[in-house]
Amino acid sequence: MDLTQTEALSGKPASGKPAEGKPSQGKPAEGKPAQGRPAQGKPPQEQPAQGKSAQGKPAQGKPAQAPGPVHRGELIRALTGLRDQLGAFEFVLDVPGADEARTDRDDIKAQLDDYVLPRIEAAATPMLVVLGGSTGAGKSTLVNTLVGARVSATGVLRPTTSSPILVCHPDHADYFLEGPLLPGMGRVRGPAPDAIAGDQLVIIPSENIPPGLALLDSPDFDSVFEDHFEFATKLMAAADLWLCVTTAARYADAQVWQMLQRAKENGATIGVVLSRVPQGAGSEVVDHFADMLTENGVGDARRFTIPETRIEDSRLPEEAAEDVRAWLVGVAENAEDRDVVIGETLAGVLDSLRIRVPELAKKVEVQVEQRGELAREVEGAYGTALAELDEATRNGSLLRGEVLARWQDFAGTGDLLRALHVQRGRSGLVGRRSSRRRRSPARVRALKSSLRSGLESLIMASAEHAAEQVIVRWRAHPAGAKVIAGPAANLGHVSPELSRRVTRAVSSWQDHVQELIRTEGVTKRSVAKLVSFDEEALSLVLMIGLLGYGTSDVNVEGGTSAVPQRLLKALFGAESLRGMGAKARADLRSRIGMLFDEEGLRFGQALDSAGIPDETTPVQLYQATYNLEVAR
Repeated sequence: MDLTQTEALSGKPASGKPAEGKPSQGKPAEGKPAQGRPAQGKPPQEQPAQGKSAQGKPAQGKPAQAPGPVHRGELIRALTGLRDQLGAFEFVLDVPGADEARTDRDDIKAQLDDYVLPRIEAAATPMLVVLGGSTGAGKSTLVNTLVGARVSATGVLRPTTSSPILVCHPDHADYFLEGPLLPGMGRVRGPAPDAIAGDQLVIIPSENIPPGLALLDSPDFDSVFEDHFEFATKLMAAADLWLCVTTAARYADAQVWQMLQRAKENGATIGVVLSRVPQGAGSEVVDHFADMLTENGVGDARRFTIPETRIEDSRLPEEAAEDVRAWLVGVAENAEDRDVVIGETLAGVLDSLRIRVPELAKKVEVQVEQRGELAREVEGAYGTALAELDEATRNGSLLRGEVLARWQDFAGTGDLLRALHVQRGRSGLVGRRSSRRRRSPARVRALKSSLRSGLESLIMASAEHAAEQVIVRWRAHPAGAKVIAGPAANLGHVSPELSRRVTRAVSSWQDHVQELIRTEGVTKRSVAKLVSFDEEALSLVLMIGLLGYGTSDVNVEGGTSAVPQRLLKALFGAESLRGMGAKARADLRSRIGMLFDEEGLRFGQALDSAGIPDETTPVQLYQATYNLEVAR
């Protein structure tokens, strides 16, 4: 047959069976929709069994079709949302399975960008058949044979295909040069079969290719060059039909089956070509290959065999590739069959996302759990610091040094008693009392300032210790060690603005205690008839009692240990005192807790800066999967 006459390719019956036996029908893929009708002109003995499509898959009612305009818009929005979610996070932590997760995420995102979205947006474009295979399998030779010209380099040097070669009808060359398919790859117009174009896609127009078909010769997936494997997998994911080419000598290689399994998981429509089948032993090899396909879950792939034969001008004899040519061209030239293959590949990819995206979300949850462990270390360190600080404000730790000296100066010199005012008495006494009151505020201010400074120092020291403890705990955690190696390295100290916030918080607490004295410190009636008091001075007495005793009797040095409690109980009564004390202590704890929470936020921001996903990320992936199902 003259390969340049494409009309005859679809209208003329194929000339005979593949070498060494007919192609096996394979085991039907459970629940897989029909792949379309057999190539026009297929001999009766090679027609699929009744109820099966040309792919050897069971026909189940209406075949898959590309979505209509309204449906297409909804589907594109759902897929775009999924793609955006996939690009919104990274697998930062090197936990078990992280490398695989990164690859899975990149593969799904690339398939959406390179194939699914472009294909849905341009459903009427040619069917893209990507030929993949191991080194020396004969992919390029088969492409040259199908095209009827040397368009892809062949030879004894390995690998021979260094750049992907796409051959299409001239009417579609501009689409492949400028269209949305494989947007991350550069383009160069051929013919340039011997040129090395790096990561560029070589586009070669050929009148020998029918308008509904495009052939892409991809680099070897077992090449010694890592980027060739990446190209091969990327191009496989962008195929409407992936044609795997292997040889009778290498069909059992592990990488062949890994790629077939990957293509199946990605939802691709698959064909396989077993080349260089030796004369005499071919039937045994073909049968064993068919059994392996079935055992590996790809028994429904359309199968072809090419015998060991001569190669001239980088091409096989025409009859050796006749069945492959008749099938591809027959499907491509029939719009309905082409739509079925494209629709089923799209359906297969979308079906695969039901599994692939939730599995990816589970791997994200591992990262989230690691983040949660680090966050709990922060909560634990600051929680311990808050508990220790709470105890320190109860056991009299502050009633030492300057605070104790100021308290003794205030309580021992009579200023405390002068803070109490006799309401009825001689005018002279009142006058002398007023004169003495003008001398008391200095000691009140000094005591108030020393209490504030002591409490501020205690809070700052506790916050510093908590920050140090977080770093110690993170350093002992594999995930934390990675985080503190970056911008979080300076988190082992308090934030620069903490001192200012602490001063404001303690001052506000002192004002709150004074307000409690004013609004809730109702004295016992018997005392109220005789005595009034200075609210600021008495609030300091309450603070001393809270910081030194709480509701317990704990002795401190200085001989004034019992004064606050006796005086407060005498003035307000035990019940009122307990109420004010509980409110004042709760308010202090709340203010310190908020300070520590703000300090802890720095560590959460460090986790964000490191790019570790939070708990919303897997939820958004699950939601995107659900949205896609609804759009379908």
